[in-house]
Amino acid sequence: MKPHYHQVPTNTQDAFTARYDATRTLSSIWHYHPQLELHCVVRGEGVRFIGDTINNFSPGEIILLGENLPHNWQSSERYFQEDHNVHFEAIVIHFLPTWLGEGFLHLSEALPIIKLYERAKRGLLIRGELAEKIKLLMYQTVEAGPLDRVVLLLSMLNQLAQSDSMDTLASAFAFHQSNELETVRLNRVYEHSMANYTRDISLDEIAAIANLSITSFCRYFKLMTRKTYSQFLIEVRISYACRALIDNKNSIEMISYENGFNNLSNFYRQFKKVQGTSPLEYKKMYLHKLSRSPKLVKPVE
Repeated sequence: MKPHYHQVPTNTQDAFTARYDATRTLSSIWHYHPQLELHCVVRGEGVRFIGDTINNFSPGEIILLGENLPHNWQSSERYFQEDHNVHFEAIVIHFLPTWLGEGFLHLSEALPIIKLYERAKRGLLIRGELAEKIKLLMYQTVEAGPLDRVVLLLSMLNQLAQSDSMDTLASAFAFHQSNELETVRLNRVYEHSMANYTRDISLDEIAAIANLSITSFCRYFKLMTRKTYSQFLIEVRISYACRALIDNKNSIEMISYENGFNNLSNFYRQFKKVQGTSPLEYKKMYLHKLSRSPKLVKPVE
């Protein structure tokens, strides 16, 4: 899908912005911006779209997004219900590549950070002990004074630049600029798909949402996303199924039907195609990792 350009709110006197967000639901449009983004999920779960990848997210996840990489975080359905105790919290830091000035990037000492910026153009998922360290520094950055904030962000970038504890998320060809009409059209398709993914969505129905003929829609969607609409919808369903498997509350058969798959064998086949493993193996693997990982909590003030 073609993303919408987003103007990140900034204070012209600050080198970068760092904030702690708390919101009832997440449902932003598919967007990009010239700033890099360091994003830590403190509380909440759902599905994230980064470049041409679709995956579920959960608390403790930290991602570094490069400049102009399209992205969106979408909350799970239960966050749109009436339980006001359920909400999202995240720490978000935005900064331009030149936040320390143009001259900094010409220094030989800055070469590792320049390479990090280049890698981040495909999105980086930060893992393990490094994620725990970065999260603590992000908390500190939100509360720190002006000069301390600069030191903290530089320290985070230095640690990230020297680490191999990061996974690349998107392909090298995930970014497409767009005009306003295309942005509105693709976001209508996106919103309709996310609201109705648990049932059959015919090509006739989704093409009508885009105000195109079926043939034109199929050609358009493949051009914009490098995948068919059917592939896209399957990836959305699998991402929500992954979240349900992690919750470990329902049987695999029930999860299959609740997420839009009409028969179990098709669910197993599509799940393995997308995730590279079976639903049962995925659940065991994730729950094993969860049991071995320390809980990430907000530092005591």
